[in-house]
Amino acid sequence: MSERGRRIVAIAMFLAVAGLAALGLWRTTREAPLVSASAAPPAVMGTRTLLTVVMPVREADVAGAALAAAEGELRRVEVLMSAHIEASELSRLNRLPVGGKQPTDPELLAILDFSRQVHEQSDGAFDVTVGPLIELWKTAAKAGAPPTEEQIRQARAASNWGALHVLPDAPAVVRGKPTVRVDLGGIAKGYGIDKAVEAMRNTPGVAGGLVDVGGDVRCFGRPAEGGKWLVGVRSPFGGDSLLAVLQLDEGAVCTSGNYERFTEIAGQRYSHILDPRTGRPVDFAPSVTVFAADATTADAWATALSVLGRAGAGRLPDGAEALIVEGGPDNHTIYATPGMRRLLAPPAPDVEHLPVAERP
Repeated sequence: MSERGRRIVAIAMFLAVAGLAALGLWRTTREAPLVSASAAPPAVMGTRTLLTVVMPVREADVAGAALAAAEGELRRVEVLMSAHIEASELSRLNRLPVGGKQPTDPELLAILDFSRQVHEQSDGAFDVTVGPLIELWKTAAKAGAPPTEEQIRQARAASNWGALHVLPDAPAVVRGKPTVRVDLGGIAKGYGIDKAVEAMRNTPGVAGGLVDVGGDVRCFGRPAEGGKWLVGVRSPFGGDSLLAVLQLDEGAVCTSGNYERFTEIAGQRYSHILDPRTGRPVDFAPSVTVFAADATTADAWATALSVLGRAGAGRLPDGAEALIVEGGPDNHTIYATPGMRRLLAPPAPDVEHLPVAERP
């Protein structure tokens, strides 16, 4: 072989080796396979909980820390905001003497401030100051007789935003009435989910995750198997059957409904969802699902739309979407905002268009 031929062969071999090396480099630097780990911590916020964290296989050792951090945040928020824990920050607020200024945790103040905003945006349909009304209906259930109109009127007058003064600069809260009682049952779970997700995100090596507390979900990143997160929306009429499945890149989905929590008084079934404006249970919308960027927003607005129904969809904040079921098992209609329709995985249920062009 001539000298020129030998040089051509050498160059060709060099290029081939370089190409293989480049291919090997691409193979070693491309995204590593993902794996997931899950935990189901018991007795969190009085309901079932499932935590899932996703990471590259080489980072699998971070799973325990991420799951523990997420559970820790859920339990911390519960101790901070539960009306059922005697030593919680919220319970201390509910025992505050009239006129007394209680130094208050900034997180609790922030949730109170956000709750007041949703109260105003929802025309009073969402109201965390309804503690006396909640207690009235619980007492009625135990007594086996619905409350009287006068009892409802007194409970509505006993607690309202006008008698609760939030001082964010202090930070503190002042109670204007001895009967003021705050219940964060319609928002604290969503906030806890957000803090759990934040804890997962802050764990180095985590590529994605999902927090499910009682069917309310927030996800981020991507599943270990790739694609989108699939979040089921339970049917309010059929046991464990699904009404729909949502396909998400990330975000939060919270559902409010009367299919799990209700009470019977003198043979009549009453929803646990109260209309703060009338003081009475509402059940014309047995299932309301709201999608939003965060679970705090989705949780609060799922509660608000359970009171307002599809007529309140125009009040949803930007970026939030709704799936609303109205009617009974044999005669119901499913309504969806345009953005929610796009999230529905096939086969999607038949839904009626729910315009939201009139958002304030």
